[in-house]
Parts: sequence; C-alpha cells; structure tokens
Amino acid sequence: MKRILLGVSLMSAFVLSGCQTSSAADQDTRSSVVAVTSESQLIEEAANEASSTVQRSTEADQEVPEKQEAYRYRINAATSVVEPIDAESDSKVALLTFDDSPDQHAVEIAEKLKSINAPAIFFVNGMYIESDEGKEKLKQLYDMGFDIGNHTQTHPNLSTISPEEQREEILKTNELIYEVTGEKPHFFRAPHGVTTEMSDTVMAEEGMVSMNWTYGYDWEADYQTSEALTDIMLNTEYLNDGANLLMHDRKWTNEAVLSIAEGLIDKGYTLADPKLIELPEREE
Repeated sequence: MKRILLGVSLMSAFVLSGCQTSSAADQDTRSSVVAVTSESQLIEEAANEASSTVQRSTEADQEVPEKQEAYRYRINAATSVVEPIDAESDSKVALLTFDDSPDQHAVEIAEKLKSINAPAIFFVNGMYIESDEGKEKLKQLYDMGFDIGNHTQTHPNLSTISPEEQREEILKTNELIYEVTGEKPHFFRAPHGVTTEMSDTVMAEEGMVSMNWTYGYDWEADYQTSEALTDIMLNTEYLNDGANLLMHDRKWTNEAVLSIAEGLIDKGYTLADPKLIELPEREE
C-alpha cells in the first residue's frame, strides 16, 4: 500500500513538475511573441514615418512659389504715355508722379494718397536726402509702398554740364536712395525734361526707364491754388488714356492731390501702379 501511495506521490510530483515547466515555457513563448510583435510594430511605424517624411519632402519640392504679377504696361519712349502691353490690360489709366521730392510736402502728399490706396512715383533730388531729416522723409515714402524715382542730385539742365557731371548727377542720387531704401530706383526723370546722350547711356547701364510727362501745371502762376490746379488737372484736353501726370512737392499740390486722385477715379481712370510698368534688365 505504501508502495502504491509512494508511486502516486511521485507521479503527482512529476505531473506538477511538468505543469510548472510547461507554464514557464509558455510564458517564454508569449514573451517572445510579444517582443517580436513590438519589434514589428516599431519597424512598421518607422517605415510609415519615413514614408510620410518622403511624401512631405516631395510635396514641398512640388510647391510652386507664388508668381509675381507680370508687367502690364510700358512707357512710350517718345511720348511718355503709359501704354498697355497687351489687349487684356486696361488702357484707361493715369500715372501720378511728383518731382522735387522730398522737400516740404511729399510725406503729406503720400499719406493722402495712401489713404485711398493710390499709387505714385516720387522723383527724388539727391540734395534733399543728404540730411538725416531728408533721409527719414525718403524712408517714410518708401515704407508706405511708393516707388522712388531719380530726379538728379542738384536739378541741373543736363545739356548744360559735362558728360562726366551728368553721370555723377544721376549715379550719386541712385546711391543715396539705395543707402536709405536698399533698392536702386527704376525710373528717371531729367530736370526740365531735357535728356542727353549720356543720360540715355546711364539708363541703359543701370537698367532704368527714362520718362518725361504728358502734362502738368502746378509750376504755373495761374494754377498755384488748390481749386485752380484741381480743375485744370481733371479737365485739360491732355487728359487721355495713359496720361503721365507731372506734379511737384508744393503746398498747393498737397492741398489739391486728394481731389485730383479721386477726380481721376470718378472719371473712370485706373491709377497706374508703377510696379506693373515694364523694366529693362539691370546688371547688378
């Protein structure tokens, strides 16, 4: 009987030992499976992330930078009229320009134009931007988004000075403007409308557009009041499509400028944006 009980006990111990061994093996197997599964998940996640990175990189490569608006107009070299480049561009435009800036009133003129989002070119004389005050005025004009043109350093009649002096008159003003704005001017207007062979040469070298005007009146004694100037600027026979309006940094022009700009708009004119005027290539 004792032998039987002993056998049963040994058998039970063997069975229990087997069960424990089996459980340990199962646990190891499950741990291995979990480890393999986790590793697979990590590999899959890494692959997915790599794929996403490649996709984002590809999408970035395919992004096309926003295209700048193409030129719509050009300045007629013979008449200074603002002409559309193609049939899609509105021909009924007028360009506002202000010479002898920034003397006394240019910043106020600019602020008034800015209030109605009216673009313009301010043609600068270098002699006005040699002082800190003049530089600050120029910076204000530029920061408001207006185009800055070159009107020579001291406002001479170019035909009365030497070719070397002509070159200096233009290039010195370009450099002064660049020092303040970080951008060289794209437009040039010769004092008194007198261009020369040398000024044409400098325009070609600097990649600038030379322009005169189609009409202007604010230097004439009869139009040195706000009312008279507004009336003639809006009702002259010279107001036609592509008109290039000459005005100056003057008290009466400052007083009339808003009425002139709004009057042109009321007559159906679009005020031409100088940034849409075609420029020649410039060699930096």
